[in-house]
Amino acid sequence: MSDTFCRDCNSLTEVVFDHRAGDAICSECGLVLEAHSVDETAEWRSFADDSNDNDPNRVGGPVNPLLSEAGLSTVIARPKNGGGGGSSEALPSSVGKWQGRASKPNRHLLDIFGAIAVMADRLGLVTTIKDRANEIYKKVEDQKPLRGRNQDAIVAACLYIACRQENKPRTVKEICTAVSGATKKEIGRAKEFIWKHLEAELGLEMGTIHAGDYLRRFCSNLGMKNRDVKAAQEMVQNTEELVIRRSPISVAAAVIYTINQLADEKKSLKDISVATRVAEGTIKNSYRDLHPHLARIIPNWFANEECVKNLQP
Repeated sequence: MSDTFCRDCNSLTEVVFDHRAGDAICSECGLVLEAHSVDETAEWRSFADDSNDNDPNRVGGPVNPLLSEAGLSTVIARPKNGGGGGSSEALPSSVGKWQGRASKPNRHLLDIFGAIAVMADRLGLVTTIKDRANEIYKKVEDQKPLRGRNQDAIVAACLYIACRQENKPRTVKEICTAVSGATKKEIGRAKEFIWKHLEAELGLEMGTIHAGDYLRRFCSNLGMKNRDVKAAQEMVQNTEELVIRRSPISVAAAVIYTINQLADEKKSLKDISVATRVAEGTIKNSYRDLHPHLARIIPNWFANEECVKNLQP
């Protein structure tokens, strides 16, 4: 832990680093002070026969296990005709062709992994999600069902699934903003296609998305105060008891809109729409679905009964 200034506490406080998520979090109020930080400390390598005089700094990049088939290989030289007692018979052309392929890196996979890295950086995703997306794409390609399909959509869908599996979900709209060669509809189709082919092999369920999975990030995008964020989190947990036929993203946006009406520092509906990427009309409609239950789902410590009753439907 280290000390830094927290804009929410307005004081110098200790910061806890969540290395898995790449976040720097205030230990006093829980505010995410810095998201997706990068560990820039030295990396080390160690061998049993290393002496104390050797520099343990790692040289060269790490080995990517997904590219193991594209690494170095032993190539048998073609024998020269005549001389030296060697055979004058040339190797079959298929052997030479195989050797040529085996000795070259898999350029296609490298290009795809590069595209995933660029897209992940645009979305501010951590390395674990990037690596999971690479793994998913490799498994899909191994089954060879990708001919004639939109590669941009496939790559974006792999990243979407990786986010879900790492419990850092992103909406399809958010994923769509990071790719220029695929529409939201194409990404959605690619997502269903990939999951259909890999569900048995992955052995993992993509899981159900809850409104709470998006809420804190949306609140952070809006710059909401810690007290308001806590109230929104408690309210969104209470909505899970209700039967609301709205997407989790819409429910999260509606919860933020509700808390915002009771907060000291109010955000405009337009600002909420931009931060959540949910249309203003959808936010209002989702809010109307929640309105009959507000007295039960809004935390009592945040707003009294009279204030809740004054909220317009």
